Amino acid sequence: MASPTTADTPRRSKISAERQQEIFDAVLALLTEGGYEALTFEGVAARARASRSTLYRQWKSKPQLVAAALRRCDRRMALDGIDTGTLVGDLRETAGVVGRMCHSDTTLLYALGHAALNDPSLLQALHDALFSREVSVIAAMVRRAVERGEIPADCAAAEFVPAQLIGVMRVRPLLDGEPVDRDYLLRFLDASVFPALGLS
Repeated sequence: MASPTTADTPRRSKISAERQQEIFDAVLALLTEGGYEALTFEGVAARARASRSTLYRQWKSKPQLVAAALRRCDRRMALDGIDTGTLVGDLRETAGVVGRMCHSDTTLLYALGHAALNDPSLLQALHDALFSREVSVIAAMVRRAVERGEIPADCAAAEFVPAQLIGVMRVRPLLDGEPVDRDYLLRFLDASVFPALGLS
């Protein structure tokens, strides 16, 4: 039986999943400490105790490395298990989970903001890491509430719930100079979101 040719053999990464995560953790730490412009392959290699040649072989450029790290930066998994049986309960629980993540997310957003605007792939990775999962999970909570009859299917405010929560989380640091926390989000829900939905 003929041995498989190079073309027939799948190319394997020389970096294990665990090692990749260590490198990605180093990337994210350096980003939050010094920003995108200060991030270098040399710095990542030193922080992760990896060789520069290994990094360059796996990721050809800094945008590719940062985008890969961001796409593995999934801190939204804690939201997936939230299902209290009511939309009020779900959103209150979400406020607690998201409030704990907001400070690090805001720092990362500031660190990458300008660079991401000039690099579509970096912008998409930032969106994937910080926004898309939150939006989809919150939208699913709203859909369940409609299915249970808590809010009517034609409730005009329903479609804006993800935008309201994501918006206040991202904008408050610009307006007040500090990230949102659980207490702030709960007050926001009680004063703005629940009344618009006809909930209390």
